[in-house]
Amino acid sequence: MSRQALHEGWVLRAVPGPQVPPEVAGTAVPATVPGCVHTDLLAAGLIPDPYLDDNETRLGWIGRTDWVYETTFDWQSGDVDRVDLVCAGLDTVATVTLNGTIVGRTENQHRGYRFAVGALLRPGANVLAVRFDSPYRYAEAHRDRLGDRPNSYPEPFNFIRKTACNFGWDWGPNLVTAGIWQEIGLHAWSTARLATVRPLVTVSGDTGRVELHVEVERAADVPLVVRAEVAGVATEVTVAAGERTVVATLTVRDPERWWPVGYGEQPRYDLDVTLRAEDGRALDAWSRRIGFRSVRLDTAPDAHGSAFTLHVNDVPVFVRGVNWIPDDAFPDRVTQQRLAERLTQAVGANVNLLRVWGGGRYESDDFYDLADSLGLLVQQDFLFACAAYPEEEPFRTEVEAEAREQVSRLAVHPSLVLWTGNNENIWGWHDWDWQQPLAGRTWGRGYYLELLPRIVGELDPTRPYWPGSPWSGREDVHPNDPAYGTTHIWDVWNTDDYTKYREYLPRFVAEFGYQAPPAYATLRRSISDEPLAHDSPGMAHHQKAIDGDLKLQRGLDAHLPVPADFDDWHYLTQLNQARAIQLGVEHFRSHRPVCMGAIVWQLNDCWPVTSWSAVDGDGRRKPLWYALRRAYADRLLTVQPRDGGLAVVAVNETGAAWQGPVTVTRFTLAGEPRAKTSVDLDVPAYSSVVLTLPAELARPDEARRELLVAEPGDVAERALWFFAEDREIEWPAAELEATVEPVDGGQLVRVTARTVLRDLALFPDRLHPSAEVDQSLVTLLPGESAAFTVRADTPLDPAALTRRPVLRCVNDTKRPS
Repeated sequence: MSRQALHEGWVLRAVPGPQVPPEVAGTAVPATVPGCVHTDLLAAGLIPDPYLDDNETRLGWIGRTDWVYETTFDWQSGDVDRVDLVCAGLDTVATVTLNGTIVGRTENQHRGYRFAVGALLRPGANVLAVRFDSPYRYAEAHRDRLGDRPNSYPEPFNFIRKTACNFGWDWGPNLVTAGIWQEIGLHAWSTARLATVRPLVTVSGDTGRVELHVEVERAADVPLVVRAEVAGVATEVTVAAGERTVVATLTVRDPERWWPVGYGEQPRYDLDVTLRAEDGRALDAWSRRIGFRSVRLDTAPDAHGSAFTLHVNDVPVFVRGVNWIPDDAFPDRVTQQRLAERLTQAVGANVNLLRVWGGGRYESDDFYDLADSLGLLVQQDFLFACAAYPEEEPFRTEVEAEAREQVSRLAVHPSLVLWTGNNENIWGWHDWDWQQPLAGRTWGRGYYLELLPRIVGELDPTRPYWPGSPWSGREDVHPNDPAYGTTHIWDVWNTDDYTKYREYLPRFVAEFGYQAPPAYATLRRSISDEPLAHDSPGMAHHQKAIDGDLKLQRGLDAHLPVPADFDDWHYLTQLNQARAIQLGVEHFRSHRPVCMGAIVWQLNDCWPVTSWSAVDGDGRRKPLWYALRRAYADRLLTVQPRDGGLAVVAVNETGAAWQGPVTVTRFTLAGEPRAKTSVDLDVPAYSSVVLTLPAELARPDEARRELLVAEPGDVAERALWFFAEDREIEWPAAELEATVEPVDGGQLVRVTARTVLRDLALFPDRLHPSAEVDQSLVTLLPGESAAFTVRADTPLDPAALTRRPVLRCVNDTKRPS
């Protein structure tokens, strides 16, 4: 057996057409494989960077062009039964030829292909070509044949099995890719090979079990031996002549359990599988790392509706989640290092679950290996989003093939705890005026409620499946009813103030979000507007949401002082995003265990854009990230409105009781106490406690001049409550003392408040694009201090670090003249 990668020597050519620019027509462009057309054209200097300014708008011709990749490689024949060309991922409508002979056609980005090519190979030089037809032409032809289906954008993404957000989204560019986007190579083998290895790993009590489903592909009908070993336990089973499948079972005594981050460690065990001929010849091998853990989904009816609670190792987990989109429009740029940075940022924000959204991709092995090692739970959507999808051929066959491949591929990962059938499509059929234009045509129901649950039940019954996000558990209940199953809350962003989150008592919030622009350094890299303004041309192009700026303005008007310039606008919109999501998360967590999960839209971006993300398209943390870290803390103290008054709610997401005093004080803005009480907390593991505050604390004497502070000691961050909106509060002009001193690897900025300082933040990226800070949005009373550690590739100007616009707080906002 041997494998030969075919990643070198590729060139790319556009098939002639009137839309192809003269500088590209007839040009042989060096191509990187794996890669895509856009990155190859960019590397050759033939297109501008599509992420800068409005360059994206001039590149639509790429998705309407046919492209040919070609390479020449050497082959030396050997004594083997079969040689296959293995294509792990082709994007998307491809015709593969070897030495002028067609070996296969593909039309699905989300699955791999294998073609027998031994008879076509010749000693010495061989020519391999892959032609990619325009995704638009393919999708539009199927749309015209089958009849249009409603979707959220005027693009035919629902008529091709390709990353939907390639066609643009309300946070993403329209950059319709083509290319050999995953590995490609030759696989020479004899007698038999391992076609699929699918371990179903369970644990009960002190016993771990690996039920190993192995499928072989044969070149000879002879007996075969499969050997499997894990944790010092081994077994061998024979695959009889003529048979293709076998099941081997391994039982492991007292395995260490794999736990989500914050609940325990993440031990994993090497699982090694070998295939041999009966005479002992080694034929093939497969190795992965597995984790022993149980997972179940509790959806039982109760007095509030029906639950949606994940149990891992029989412990109910409050999901502190974020939604995940592709981290770049061009997948070859998403390296293992970049994924490690992003998932580490998730863990740093106290996140314990990533939901891989259905308009992107089935995430990579690197992504899942990192999630396994970090203890991040993963909810993986099947790839359907915001549209009615046809169920006719060729789509039904393609959907089944991709689902079978991906369920089998990902079964090994302990981090994967939930499959979801689609994003918002069942909701769309109910509420988005789809039914009349569909006129009885298929829209995807058969996938979500029949085909996909059957495939998951057959191939991986160890994991739960949920038909949609949102979904209420049954068809006679509205799919987005908050009392049942999962819900999405988007009226807050689209039409209502973010305080409306408090009107919901959901069982599990799978999407909710609020926008803000990216970091200043990200804006300056990607947008050349002078002057930079919230509505300048580049800013407007990098705002994809319908009426996005108007919605940002509505939020500012409701809560914050009027921004006098762009610096104010940038700081206040980022602050408002952080405030909105922190309010929502703390409200949902305060209703544990009725609500058992919150998944914020969204962790990341795929390019520089104003969006709902906590980490922007250049990987910089927005203020929202710091607010998430606070709101998702293992131990959360929060002040919440309850029954016409106020209560302190303590939420304990640890395995130990939380006991200790909490002091609650009503202060003036000058730091003078007006009322005070102390309570003793006793919060059992994995639970919450509500403590109603007395009226003298909950009712201010002067709402515009007072705040409430709940201090829990050193085990959690303090909680604040303001009795009026910032725009109404009589803020004193900000007075502070700030010093800067060098520390190992950076600079320490220490700020001492002489007046109240509301949501003090430091933005060192304004001074150097590499700069980052360890905390943000700190409120100080007079006399209190905070320390910010800044790290950058070069020392920063101490004076600039301690003044506006780098050092900001609400009460230094300029007043319009």
